[in-house]
Amino acid sequence: MISLNLEILRRNSPEESPVWKSYAYQTEDENANIAAALTDLNQTLENPVRWECSCLQKKCGACAMIINHRPRLACDVPLKEFVRAGSVKLEPLRKFPVIADLIVDRSILFQNLKTMQLWFAEEAKTNGSQTAYEASRCLQCGCCLEICPNFYAGGEFAGMAAMTLTARLLTALPESQKKEIFKAYRKHIYEGCGKSLACRDVCPAGIEIDKLLVHSNAVAVWKRKYRHEK
Repeated sequence: MISLNLEILRRNSPEESPVWKSYAYQTEDENANIAAALTDLNQTLENPVRWECSCLQKKCGACAMIINHRPRLACDVPLKEFVRAGSVKLEPLRKFPVIADLIVDRSILFQNLKTMQLWFAEEAKTNGSQTAYEASRCLQCGCCLEICPNFYAGGEFAGMAAMTLTARLLTALPESQKKEIFKAYRKHIYEGCGKSLACRDVCPAGIEIDKLLVHSNAVAVWKRKYRHEK
């Protein structure tokens, strides 16, 4: 039996001041996670806690939130981590505008992709490289941006969420199409990254962001082929 308090920072709208609410929760499922607890809890509440979810299998990144002061995925955090403490705190991501309760507006991620024009203008061949594979695992959850000391919504620095997709393009685009990507990368990634690499430690997918960064810097900034590709 797992028994603990869910401390949730709640608000009904962006205009309201947030208020901490405490809810007692119990389950006999020793493998239950935060997502399961929120789902069960909402079945008992007149005013359910609003939060986002989709796959609940650590594949989509929709359920990202602050769990005990750390950005994580609700579907990937077991309740048994907090049994000894007797409680767990849940908050919305702080780097994005709050919509309600644990839901935030992460549209800035998509806007940054549009600003940097990170898409294929025409059909491109994938090369099956380790870099391409690693970059493709990004969930676009926003956890890396939440922990980054250099990122803020509306700033020039697009963060590692954009860097991963840039790294993916750099492995597939022909040289003739990379010039504008190089410019966007320097302005929105290279010049803003302080290389604290806090993002690497919180990435739910476990992406080796430091290696992707080295690869992308070599290709986009120093204009040389990265010779350690496997």
